[in-house]
Amino acid sequence: MAERSIPLAAMERIIEKAGAERIAEDAKQELKDICETLAAKYGERAAKFADHAGRKTVKEEDVKLAIRQGN
Repeated sequence: MAERSIPLAAMERIIEKAGAERIAEDAKQELKDICETLAAKYGERAAKFADHAGRKTVKEEDVKLAIRQGN
């Protein structure tokens, strides 16, 4: 599967909605890197929960459980 990436424009919108007026490019990039790292971490955990339940499909409940499990 091809590597997908979160667009920097999405990071800009998130930071703007949080109240920032101006956003440096490196701030957008850092938030993007953090989001992608966390998404991969929780996605992997969620996939393990689905597998443990005997499913190939990751469901919302798997993602919620992965996040509740914490670090």
